[in-house]
Amino acid sequence: MSQNSVQLRTPYEVFLGERYSKSKLARLITFGCFKRGFDLVVSSASLVLLSPLFAVVAVVIKLDSPGPVFFRQERTGKHGKVFKMYKFRSMVADNDVKDVSCKDKYTRVGKFIRRTSIDELPQLINVVKGQMSFIGPRPWITAYWDNMNETERGRAAVRPGITGLAAAKGRNGLTIFEKINYDLEYVRNFSLKQDIKVVLLTVGTVLKGNEVDAGKGRIRDDINELKKRNHKK
Repeated sequence: MSQNSVQLRTPYEVFLGERYSKSKLARLITFGCFKRGFDLVVSSASLVLLSPLFAVVAVVIKLDSPGPVFFRQERTGKHGKVFKMYKFRSMVADNDVKDVSCKDKYTRVGKFIRRTSIDELPQLINVVKGQMSFIGPRPWITAYWDNMNETERGRAAVRPGITGLAAAKGRNGLTIFEKINYDLEYVRNFSLKQDIKVVLLTVGTVLKGNEVDAGKGRIRDDINELKKRNHKK
């Protein structure tokens, strides 16, 4: 592995060739522990408080179209570990997410919960389980990880988030490499101050309600761009 490669021995020890001082490493570890405790307490409480909303959304989804309430998909988490991420189902049950020859088929309710990000709420379950955090790089499908180089995989040095710096900066209005650069920036500046910044930016982005859906064609194009840059077949 080259000196500029990401070595994921811990989330903090070595990143892009930058060695942290012991004092900075201690601060980062302390913040990481605080962040996990905050995530666990707040996500658990949120699931209880939002249970009436979960029930209403579940009923509306079932009344709107046949199929399960939740959509489950394998995503890449911290250090590349694969987990199943939860969302409220926003598409018809027979929608083939791998078929890039046609557009995703959203339900009437699905268009609304997707635009307002309500479909993301079940990821609170992933946060409770320790697979995700409130703030962090978005968890992508495994095909992205498979075609990244070691530097790009540095975005997985921390837990993925329900929202993150790249998502807050422009969601899918960004190129794949802009997203990765924002994710790497988030890891390099891992701190409470940055998390607060991401929360404030996310509120504005959600209220605008634009550039939500990447689409199957966009995902295919992103992966092709990664393959091209990293010379993968």
